[in-house]
Amino acid sequence: MTDTDVTPASDQRGGSRTPILEVTDLTKHFPIKSSGVIRRTIGSVQAVDGVSFQVPRGGALGLVGESGCGKSTTGRLITRLYDPTSGSMKFDGREIATLNSKQMLPLRSEIQMIFQDPYSSLNPRHTVGTIVGTPLRVHKMVPEKKVLDRVRELLEVVGLNPEHYNRYPNEFSGGQRQRIGIARALALQPKLLVADEPVSALDVSIQAQVVNLLQDVQKEFGIAFLFIAHDLAVVRHFCPEVAVMYLGKIVEIADRETLYSHPHHPYTQALLSAVPDVKQAAVGGRRERIRLEGDVPSPINPPSGCRFRTRCAYAQDICARVEPPLLQIGKHHKVACHFAGEMGAMPSSPITLKVLGVDREGNSVNGAQPTVDVTSNDPGFADTWTDPKTLQKESEGIG
Repeated sequence: MTDTDVTPASDQRGGSRTPILEVTDLTKHFPIKSSGVIRRTIGSVQAVDGVSFQVPRGGALGLVGESGCGKSTTGRLITRLYDPTSGSMKFDGREIATLNSKQMLPLRSEIQMIFQDPYSSLNPRHTVGTIVGTPLRVHKMVPEKKVLDRVRELLEVVGLNPEHYNRYPNEFSGGQRQRIGIARALALQPKLLVADEPVSALDVSIQAQVVNLLQDVQKEFGIAFLFIAHDLAVVRHFCPEVAVMYLGKIVEIADRETLYSHPHHPYTQALLSAVPDVKQAAVGGRRERIRLEGDVPSPINPPSGCRFRTRCAYAQDICARVEPPLLQIGKHHKVACHFAGEMGAMPSSPITLKVLGVDREGNSVNGAQPTVDVTSNDPGFADTWTDPKTLQKESEGIG
């Protein structure tokens, strides 16, 4: 691939925080049909329910969470392999959530995906040249007589022998197959790559090679990444910003330094407590493990209010009645928790969070619908109750 094929990262970025992708209240519910001749919808699986985030142009956002939380579904929605139930997805300033297949076709080359399994994602009956060259032919990126030359260039970019274009996937190792998948994704010179667990099926030694390859590709071509994974160590190495997902919702999003050193949501704290700390182990120390009680609720019938409350040690009555909003508590830090400020050292800036329409115990007043009013955006809560109809918590300027 020549220098003229893809605009360098320095030219594409513009502002370092300019988003290439803006997702707002993205929702995907899969209907559950009854059995029988007349199949009726009797419920739905709420796989993704009101997710919002941004991916910086030329940057990388990590999306983490336990299996079944909706990470992969979110990635497939962005690539429009799934049609969203509702919500907005703006790619490069253009709304893509409502586009049909014909309207999406010109954008397919700009949004590509790296799949999790390097074995099932490659057609075993096709050669590497056919697998990598098919996108070029479908989108007519290069003349037919130059397809083979471009395939060889792409294989060289991902660290494979260009002369292996006529081999079949079964002749390669797992790491080499994933490199073939990356070459296929790069073939159309995308602006955004959705990497769905790109190294989870690989050996640890191969994981490092593939992650380093993705970093090199990002720096050289200025490609933005939505990096989906459950390995928090890999995400910390690759992504400057990380979003934590639980049961279809994002519960915390922050820059990696803040998230890994000062997590505010109890679910994020529990996830990070399970990550081995090599530095502590070297000096004989040991990180305290936070063990979550109970099982993950079903996405068919998620808990009311906060979806994490059934496993949260800090849950109160208000958590069952009012869904916590994703609040801005720092420059690049958002948390969805009513009591985030009561779980550790917090910034010194004050916050006022009011849940209107409920009394002190969280019960609805006069049938009112609970609403949230935020007048300041940094935590450090202390209990103050000023009105039976208003739950108000203000900081004491901890710092």
